[in-house]
Amino acid sequence: MDHFRSLAYESADEVTFGLSPHPVRSGLDVEIGSGEVLPEVDFTLPPMLIKSETWPEVQRQYRESTTRVLARAQQLKCNVIGLEVEHLFEMTTNPEWGAALTQQVKAIMKAAYERNGMRSTLRVTVADIRLRDRPAKMRTGTACEQVLRSFDMCATSGADTLSIESTGGKEVFDEAILRADLPGIMYSLGILACRDVRFLWRRIAQIAKEHHVVAGGDTACAFGNTAMQLAHQNYIPHVLAALIRAASAPRTLCAFEEGATGPGKDCAYENPVIKIIAGVPIAMEGKSAACAHSSPLGNISAAACDLWTNESVQNVHLLGGSAPEVFTELLIYDCRLMNAARKLESAKQLGKLFVESDRNLDPQALFLDPEICFSLAKQITAETDDYSRTLAAARFACSTMMNAVNTNTIALEDRERKWLIKMQREVDSLPEDEDELWSQVRDKYGRFFFAGEYGLDR
Repeated sequence: MDHFRSLAYESADEVTFGLSPHPVRSGLDVEIGSGEVLPEVDFTLPPMLIKSETWPEVQRQYRESTTRVLARAQQLKCNVIGLEVEHLFEMTTNPEWGAALTQQVKAIMKAAYERNGMRSTLRVTVADIRLRDRPAKMRTGTACEQVLRSFDMCATSGADTLSIESTGGKEVFDEAILRADLPGIMYSLGILACRDVRFLWRRIAQIAKEHHVVAGGDTACAFGNTAMQLAHQNYIPHVLAALIRAASAPRTLCAFEEGATGPGKDCAYENPVIKIIAGVPIAMEGKSAACAHSSPLGNISAAACDLWTNESVQNVHLLGGSAPEVFTELLIYDCRLMNAARKLESAKQLGKLFVESDRNLDPQALFLDPEICFSLAKQITAETDDYSRTLAAARFACSTMMNAVNTNTIALEDRERKWLIKMQREVDSLPEDEDELWSQVRDKYGRFFFAGEYGLDR
């Protein structure tokens, strides 16, 4: 494996929305990262069961959503758009179902392209179903076979870009985060998750190559977004969620070292760091993803985006139409503003407004500031192995937050300050060697995962 040892940018000032050093072409005459921010619409089902008896209705729902999204885009004079089919578990458990949806959505997109020149690209995100049993068989089980088969079948059926939100290491992470236990969190992110991402993406990249489609990217949604939502509900400190956000970047970077080319997938709030290192275009979500979840990152997340997404919205009816077409409109107007700013040579000013509006209100937002992402990227690329990278990211996160507090850049409640001081001590005391870390966490977490499923001899 090759590690990135340098950055794709000379300075943080070069990092902006709509432009990436390595644009990606995909789908029906679409180029991502070449100077224009594109909307990427993700839609899903209303509350309903997915089974053989309801499968015709599932297909109808997706046909309806696709047709309405493309029609709303045309109505608003948007002639290029991304769509995403993000699998629910049943669609990966039954790979034929996911492939059938891919085929029918792509057929509608092709018809729109032929009829009115609507350029579009389809991302298919396969569900990571491997954790349905715990301890999970991450490499050898039936679930892993279904995941890889689903990628293969969707690539054959019309997917332009392949993505996943992989969950390797979450068996330990879920236990460790509830204890706010940093050694367990670091073991899950820096060792288990990185190993799993590498295992998966060697295979996903090969499938993409065989079918001449794009190997998009992974996300740390199962880690960073879990932490973000727990912090939002005051179950864990916001400073811990911020540390996890920074420390999740190395595990996602592994996908790009194993063959992913972007566009990186939304839900990866670590994507700006990935873009700075790998130079790939990225999808981001923010205020227009409030249909899926709340976050303290609504504007700042747009500062480096190339695709701007709504995360996911159910096909329910609103006063303005179906929810998928309503959120298509929101995304189109967001992108129109960013693209107008670029034409008027005001992209840097708008980017600064995105950053300044969120940056100082929550410690998690610090790690979407391109300046801080650039410094974090340098810390990561200075290291040569996955655990060292993750440890460096965690230490950088603590020092960055402490500096922000000391300079009155960000205000923290007393309990958050106390947690930050405690975290910094704990991170500073973490071992440099992953085997030594294992000796610290073995008794607590060893029973939650099969070491062999991560290529470990424990």
